[in-house]
Amino acid sequence: MSEFLSPFSRPLPAALFIVVALVLDQVIKLAVELYLPLHEIVPLTPMLALYRTHNLGVAFSMLADAHGWFIVGLRIAIVAFVLWLWRRTGPGHHIAHLGFAMIIAGALGNIIDRFVYGHVVDYVLFYTQTWSFAVFNLADSLITIGAGLIFIDEILAHRASKA
Repeated sequence: MSEFLSPFSRPLPAALFIVVALVLDQVIKLAVELYLPLHEIVPLTPMLALYRTHNLGVAFSMLADAHGWFIVGLRIAIVAFVLWLWRRTGPGHHIAHLGFAMIIAGALGNIIDRFVYGHVVDYVLFYTQTWSFAVFNLADSLITIGAGLIFIDEILAHRASKA
């Protein structure tokens, strides 16, 4: 990997990114809770709609039957683990550090929802006439994209080590 330091390998830029992402996530969720009707599709494009629902589980409603404090504890453990990985990852892993910041922001956003609303606010729906994807939110997107970036960084680091 490059000797150039990733801005997200340093605590301040990573923390600023996380705070901005958290504020954006929470502002959107507040607007959704205030203005979007519950369980009513609001089409945006032929395959994309707003659809407010309440998720009691984790990503894509997994573990929806689990106790709320177990879910909060699981998310806190994930944040702690990602912080540990972030600290152990070399400063040249630009993509991974951004991914870690995205995962932390997303996980914290959904933890905040649990305390503020008692559930996670989901509102984005991809669908067709015969199929629909799980309803999700910005925090879920940050977690998913962040994990993808870490995966890409690992592939690139592996290829670079073989070159």
